[in-house]
Amino acid sequence: MSLPSLPAVLAFARVAQHASFSRAAAELEVSPSSLSQTIRQLERRLGVRLFNRTTRRVGLTEYGVRFLEQVRPGLAQIDSALRDLENVRDVPTGHLRINLTHLVAEQLVLPRLPEFRRRYPQVQVELFEEAALADLVAGGFDAGIRLGESLARGMVALPVGPMQRQVVVAAPDYFARRGVPATPAELTEHDCIRYRRSNGRLMPYEFNQDGRDFEVEIDGSLIVNNSDTGRLMALAGLGVAQLFETQAAADLAEGRLRRVLDAWQPPFPGWHIYYPAREQLPPKLRVFIDFLRETAG
Repeated sequence: MSLPSLPAVLAFARVAQHASFSRAAAELEVSPSSLSQTIRQLERRLGVRLFNRTTRRVGLTEYGVRFLEQVRPGLAQIDSALRDLENVRDVPTGHLRINLTHLVAEQLVLPRLPEFRRRYPQVQVELFEEAALADLVAGGFDAGIRLGESLARGMVALPVGPMQRQVVVAAPDYFARRGVPATPAELTEHDCIRYRRSNGRLMPYEFNQDGRDFEVEIDGSLIVNNSDTGRLMALAGLGVAQLFETQAAADLAEGRLRRVLDAWQPPFPGWHIYYPAREQLPPKLRVFIDFLRETAG
């Protein structure tokens, strides 16, 4: 015997509650004849008669009473679950998992997190830092934050910050010893601090001239997998580093670092929050996106 559908069981329970096909049909917004047909199909599927019917009365049979006693707790639990969803579906609550790099956490999210927590205390925020671009679905993340140019296809991506820019920097005493490069090509004559991506690739330095991107394969005896470590090496006079301008801003302002080759490093689109395409965003994610776009513009 195939199992009856949940709508048919619900229809049975409503007829039993009202002891009336017409009143149950009005509540379920179907016609009495349609409801009667549903109950007859349910009885045929179960192989028992659930109701005794006369022109004036509808009453449960012994099988009907037994069946109602068994299904009533389950229907009540389903009803409770639906009511609970109605109560919380528009309330920002729950566990919000965001995948991002350390730099994004430090510069974009952490400075704003106290205000977000004040506004939405029922949202539990988890920041998961990793350099590699994550598979959000496989990793169980609600969203990620990366540069717009590096996002995978099939993602909804929204900007959550201003334009970014890279800078080539070194300590003043390094340039005093080794000279100042006048073009990106001259970096091949310098000790450049290199960055290794999570996929193992050593990154070249990136530049743009007249709207055309190009790379310079640099050399150097120091390799890092964290750009802030590269910044500390540059501060120590160990070589040249390519960093985000915001990352080096304080050191540049205080004269601890000096920037060069600015003409080859125009601004570019900055951080984007991205997530799998979906029709209905959970409130916890919707308010987080709106908050970042409101405060990080």
